[in-house]
Amino acid sequence: MARQLLATKSIAELHEQESSGNQLRRALTATQLTLLGIGGIIGTGIFVLTGVAAANNAGPALPLSFIVAGIGCTFAGLCYAEFAAMIPVSGSAYSYSYATLGEGIAWFIGWNLVLEYLFAVATVSAGWSGYAVSLLNDLHIHIPDALSHAPLDQGKDTFDIMRTGAIINLPAILIVAVISIVCYIGIKQSAVFNSVIVAIKLTVIVLFILFGVSYIDTANWHPFIPPNTGRAGEFGWSGVMAAAGVIFFAYIGFDAISTAAQESKNPQRDMPIGILASLVICTVLYVIFSTVLTGMISYKELNVSAPVALALDKYEGLRWLRKPLKVGALAGMTSVMLVMTIAQARIFFAMARDGLLPPFFGRVHPRFRTPSVGTVVTGVSAAIIGGLFPVGLLGHLVSIGTLWFTCIAGALVCGAMMVSLGPATWLRLVVWTGIGVVIYAVYGYQHSCVRRAANGAAPSPRPA
Repeated sequence: MARQLLATKSIAELHEQESSGNQLRRALTATQLTLLGIGGIIGTGIFVLTGVAAANNAGPALPLSFIVAGIGCTFAGLCYAEFAAMIPVSGSAYSYSYATLGEGIAWFIGWNLVLEYLFAVATVSAGWSGYAVSLLNDLHIHIPDALSHAPLDQGKDTFDIMRTGAIINLPAILIVAVISIVCYIGIKQSAVFNSVIVAIKLTVIVLFILFGVSYIDTANWHPFIPPNTGRAGEFGWSGVMAAAGVIFFAYIGFDAISTAAQESKNPQRDMPIGILASLVICTVLYVIFSTVLTGMISYKELNVSAPVALALDKYEGLRWLRKPLKVGALAGMTSVMLVMTIAQARIFFAMARDGLLPPFFGRVHPRFRTPSVGTVVTGVSAAIIGGLFPVGLLGHLVSIGTLWFTCIAGALVCGAMMVSLGPATWLRLVVWTGIGVVIYAVYGYQHSCVRRAANGAAPSPRPA
């Protein structure tokens, strides 16, 4: 078994596998890949988690947290760019690790990519719901709290789940359903849809920065790094690092682009451009945006689900921007869910292709040429999770899942951010990983295509 855990697939095998059977449609250009990256990166991290991270961890020093997280992502982004050009297949980090580190590590990374992408869709849907309800209230359309809030939340203990009194977060479920349908009908249609909503959210973000600068009160930046409260992660430099760990979630989109390598027209050229360009553009926007936000309103008031809307409500001269910004926030989070759904379906596709998941996960729609079953499974799972749990709890799970495998590329920076996330989140990661180990031992190890080939058995039939 130890030999099997270290078994690798050569780059030639991956290229052969990519070129034969289950071909996805090559339709994406470098521009579309960059827009997919921006669409995946800018979302809940800037419109929701900025407030939580500033109020509970970093204070006005939130821009430093974005810089720290951006440095960690830069190391990883360079690695992704090189691997995506060298191994242009749909499995992203899962396929790269299979070619270099072996099947056991590949399974481990693939399983935690599920924690990243699938839970990201659920997390963003919960944040999307908060902005949608707020916008509908502005239009005098009221959704009852029982149908727009998570019915479950974390109690005092790590695994203590308590009822909130709500029934279900219905808006979160509905938006996931819509996104899943778009992803199901084709990658080209998804890219066009993403380009439109990315244009909307970038326009709104630039408007907020340009008009918000004149309302900055520099007193809100003092002290720039609030003194630590005595607890790790609550302000001070440990708070800056803790906030970096939380808002690292905001950078997830840069690696999601690599899952679309098999659908890129010229992956060797276009994938590095898409990954690095989107990462640089979004990091600059994050730093400027968070600087303006924490200057407009005290960080102590930002621990709300819609911090940007709160900042606009404070100034009468900016209230006209309230509705456009909510539309931009909704568009931004919609694009994040779109990119994450695309990514997760293709991770399922790649793992099923290698025999580590049941073959139906790898089925490609004969007309739309998309991983149909993987898309449906992602949508249904994310809708259930987003409809039941709050954004704060889900955001921590996604961040540590991303950092856990990304730290291979930026070990020092990402490792420090992981430590700052606290023992409760770590314990959930251990439980999640344990579940993955059981699934691999029971199913993946027995059905691995590499193992069957090494033993002289015919590989499992690929899904049609």
